[in-house]
Amino acid sequence: MKKLWAGLLVLGLALAGCSDDPADKSDSYTVGVANFLLSGPYFSGMDAAIAAQAKTKGNVKIVSTDAGGDAAKLAANVEDLLSKNVDAIIISGGPLESAPAALNAIKAAGKPVILVDRKFAVGEYTSWIGPDNEAIGKQDGEFLTNKLTAGGKVAIIKGGPADNSIGLARTNGLKSVLSGNSKFTLVEAPDFGNWGSDGGLTVMEGLLAKHPDLVAVFCENDAMCLGAQRAIASAGKANQIVLAGVDGQAEALKAILDGTNYVVTGLNSPNVIGKLALDRTVEVLGGAKVEKDTVVPSPQITKDNAAQYLNT
Repeated sequence: MKKLWAGLLVLGLALAGCSDDPADKSDSYTVGVANFLLSGPYFSGMDAAIAAQAKTKGNVKIVSTDAGGDAAKLAANVEDLLSKNVDAIIISGGPLESAPAALNAIKAAGKPVILVDRKFAVGEYTSWIGPDNEAIGKQDGEFLTNKLTAGGKVAIIKGGPADNSIGLARTNGLKSVLSGNSKFTLVEAPDFGNWGSDGGLTVMEGLLAKHPDLVAVFCENDAMCLGAQRAIASAGKANQIVLAGVDGQAEALKAILDGTNYVVTGLNSPNVIGKLALDRTVEVLGGAKVEKDTVVPSPQITKDNAAQYLNT
C-alpha cells in the first residue's frame, strides 16, 4: 500500500509539472516581428510596445527585425524568421509589394500572422489590428472646416510611396470633407515627405515657395507636420497657417497644448496597437478564435483634450 501511494504521488507530481511549469515548451512562444521601418518614432514605438507587452507574459520571446524601408528586405526578414522556427509573426507597416511573398511564405510554413497598422490588399492573414485611417482624415477635415470659416488654400503632404494605403486613406478622408466645400482649394505636394520631420520640412519649403497664400497644411502623420511647422515658422507664417496631423505623437500633442499653430491630430497610438497585437498573437497561439479585423478608436485631439493623451 505504501508503494502504491508513493507511485501515485510521483505520478501526480509529474502530471502537475507537465501542466503548470511555465518553462514548458507548450506554454512558451517565440514571436517574430517584421518591421518595415524602425527609423520613424511611430514604428519604433510600436516595436517597443510589443516587446514590453511580451515581458509581461513571462513566456514570450521576441525576435525583431528592421527592413529599413526596403520591401524586398521585409520579405527576406520574414523568411529568416521562419527559418528560426518562430511560432508566429507580427508584420508592422509593410508595403503592398512585399505582401504576396511574405504572406505566402508564412502560410506555407503554417504559422499565424498578425498585421498591425497596415492591412494588405492581397494575401491571407490571421488577424489585423489598426485604426480607421479614413475616419481620422475626415475628423481633421471637419475641424479645419469649422476653424477656417472663410475657407482658403490647404496643402497636403503625403508620406509615400504612391501605393501606401494608410496615407491614401487619410488623405481621402480629408478630401471627402474639403473637396465638396467651394470655400477650400486643395494643393498636393509633388514630393513625398517620407514620414519624417526632415522630409516634412523640405516639402513644406517647396510648398511655401509656390503657394505663399496657404491657410492650412494637412500631413499624413505628425512627424512630417512637425517638420512643416519648422519651415512655416522660418518663413514667418506661423500666424497665417495652421497644421493638422495624424498619430498623436507626443511632440505634436505638446505643440497643440502650447497653443501653437498645430491645432489638431487624430490618435493612432503605437503603444495601444502594439500591446493589442502581442495579446492577439498569444491568444491565437493558445487556440482562441479571434476577430479577423479589429479597428482601434482614433479620437480627435485638440487643445481641449490633448493633456489626457500625452502618455497614451
